Amino acid sequence: MDLREMISTGLVRAPGVWDGLTARLAEQAGFPALCASGFAISAALGYPDAELYTMSENLQAVRTVREASRLPVVADIDTGYGNAINAARTARRFADAGVAAVFMEDQRSPKRCPLIPGAEVELVDLAEAEGKVRAVRDAAGDMIVIARTDAKGDEALRRAESYVRAGADMIMPVTRTFSTVEEWARCREVAGVPLIATLTASAWTEREFTPEVMEQIGVRLALLPTQVLMAVTGAARHCLRRLAEGEAPAAVSADGLAHHDFVDLIGMDEIERQQHAYLPAAVV
Repeated sequence: MDLREMISTGLVRAPGVWDGLTARLAEQAGFPALCASGFAISAALGYPDAELYTMSENLQAVRTVREASRLPVVADIDTGYGNAINAARTARRFADAGVAAVFMEDQRSPKRCPLIPGAEVELVDLAEAEGKVRAVRDAAGDMIVIARTDAKGDEALRRAESYVRAGADMIMPVTRTFSTVEEWARCREVAGVPLIATLTASAWTEREFTPEVMEQIGVRLALLPTQVLMAVTGAARHCLRRLAEGEAPAAVSADGLAHHDFVDLIGMDEIERQQHAYLPAAVV
């Protein structure tokens, strides 16, 4: 079942991943789809989520995710990396990489992460934003086009209507676009298309958007963009601090995944099978 079919039949949850290992882990956990989280990809490169990486760096990370998993991928293309012409090229490149859906925001480049307390974001004019959505739609082929808005209140509703007219398949309010479930329901009514929600760690949507609530307000795709990143980072920091303080490596390793379990998880058995099938016996 492709992502469009999944969304048409009910709520789809997609965890944030950023490389082949996290993609493989998410698939093995039983998720039906993946989110190539821009927040996480940027963090993996050592940067905050401020559009400091390039389109090519993002695309390479997404290709790695696609290669590691058979699941449909929802990719973050930030602001499209330029004007409508740049955004259309970005959409074509991501479509060529086999991405199932992309979401693009209406901030002025370089974007600012709306999760940063007190950060004010600057939006592009509505006419320009609508043109970018239309350009992405025309270039996207079968890919689902998700228009994200960082506007608030009535302005967000106005933009949602406009983006749907431009060809957006879904609308993605950010976590601070609205402050109540009722406002989300109004957005679904005005837009006339399914919504996508980001259940970001520590955001109000993470706490209040139960499956039942999301069903009621028309959310069909729920992204979990930061939970895995925060868990992995916390575990890695704890492990590294213990090692740096001189704790015995064997004691630290005992608290993590066993080596043989990791080898199984990463697919070594399949590589061994291929080696025996295709390589000369003397080489194997």
